[in-house]
Amino acid sequence: MAYETVTGYCWPQSVVGGGTVGLHLSSAGARPVAVEVARVGWRRDVVFHDEAVPVDHHPTPRGAARDGCGWPAALVLDVDPAWRSGYYEVVLDIDVEGKRRRSHAFFVVRPPTGAPTAPILLALSTNTWHAYNDFGGPNLYTGGTHVSLHRPMAPGYLHKPPGVGRRVTIIGPPDPEMNAHRGYLATHHLSPYAGSAGWPDWELPFLQWAEREGYAVDVVTNADLEDHPGLLAATAADGGYGLYLSVGHDEYWSQGMRDTVEGFIAAGGNAAFLSGNTSFWQVRLEEPSPEGPAATMVGYKGQLKSDPVHGTDRVGELTSMWSDREVGRPENHMTGVSFARGGYHRIGKRATRGAGAYTVHRADHWLFEGTGLGYGDLLGAAGTVVGYECDGCDLTYRDGLPHPTGVDGTPEGFTILGTAPAAHFTRTTATRPPPPDQPSEVEFIASRIAGGGRTPEDVQRVSHGHAVLGTYTSPGGGVVVTSGSTEWAHGLAGTDPTVEQVTRNLLTRLAGPPSP
Repeated sequence: MAYETVTGYCWPQSVVGGGTVGLHLSSAGARPVAVEVARVGWRRDVVFHDEAVPVDHHPTPRGAARDGCGWPAALVLDVDPAWRSGYYEVVLDIDVEGKRRRSHAFFVVRPPTGAPTAPILLALSTNTWHAYNDFGGPNLYTGGTHVSLHRPMAPGYLHKPPGVGRRVTIIGPPDPEMNAHRGYLATHHLSPYAGSAGWPDWELPFLQWAEREGYAVDVVTNADLEDHPGLLAATAADGGYGLYLSVGHDEYWSQGMRDTVEGFIAAGGNAAFLSGNTSFWQVRLEEPSPEGPAATMVGYKGQLKSDPVHGTDRVGELTSMWSDREVGRPENHMTGVSFARGGYHRIGKRATRGAGAYTVHRADHWLFEGTGLGYGDLLGAAGTVVGYECDGCDLTYRDGLPHPTGVDGTPEGFTILGTAPAAHFTRTTATRPPPPDQPSEVEFIASRIAGGGRTPEDVQRVSHGHAVLGTYTSPGGGVVVTSGSTEWAHGLAGTDPTVEQVTRNLLTRLAGPPSP
């Protein structure tokens, strides 16, 4: 007998106070669904509860991954203007012969455009969640080129139980085959890709820590940066945000997102990318729904020659790497670093026994005030804050210290504060080896970057990367800090006091002191 459960999704995924959100649900056997909605941060504040919402059963359509589910709204929520900006968890429960079946959906309450309710704006990495989501068919890693936002998230992207192997980064003894992580996913019946994306892994622990420390944070989705560019139209000097934040695994960016964030930085706005693999792939948000926001995310990636814009005057929108020579807009221009010059650390067979930490090179920088760190010390080992996917830059050494060369687009004046070794997957080290007729990851990157190619020398040039912790100041005065790794948030919440102090230094200097 098929596993009977409840599932659903919210649309729109982002709403301002006074708007409405539809809950599009399907319940096995048309059982009534208990629905609870709560804002989740330091505290979990319930804002809605109904023990028995009538819900029909709706099959998952063929092609749902690309075209969406098209389920009707079982319930429409009125978003009270008093609800604070943040991530809102939607918990769905049904009773199946005395056994509880539960799943999760989400939506975001964003601040009104031009009226911040906090000094910091965090954009959740929702594009990356959707890229990995394999509900109803292929994701962008299993052959898909279009993924719909009108469908539930597969198990593991919005909720994860505790347990050994929860993090994709290896914690503890070397585990080159990643047996602990794969076992965890199988035991809890989660998507095999759930370790790579989702709310529980990075944004949740960061927001819990930040709010407990007294830092107020407004929250939006990735798509909001394109749909509502006015969110970052003003800097703090003109009544806007003091700091834009990216946290965790923030891999997929649209042109509109880049324009919004880079415009903010150029105007003097501050940005912190406490994330890795950041803005590595370009995507397009297409097919606006009747409700307004785009309903489909497009990413051809390795199938880039099948992208309709390839070979046209729109090639700048090609859904390949942002560092692809045909796109010509390396993410280094924004973040200072790129996954193309980074790779992996403490995952599978890449830096399996790595320290999980940065070696500090310039301990006199203001980020390290009050930490007691000195030259050559390790930052973040207690929380394994270097791991999974890492971003770096082309660099050289002078007088024993690393300096960016700038050949890959890293801005002039970028200062390297700390590094850790990282490396891309080869055909023999990949956790999911490519088919024989496709290039390995490092071969693909080497062939697509400016000045690259397919020779062994080209591959060697990008085979030894780094996670780079660094900073630069834009000509307009905006300060940008980048961690160069997905795992920074795991050093918070009491796991690593030194990482906590660095984060306090960053948030206080760029956005203002916390509330008492």
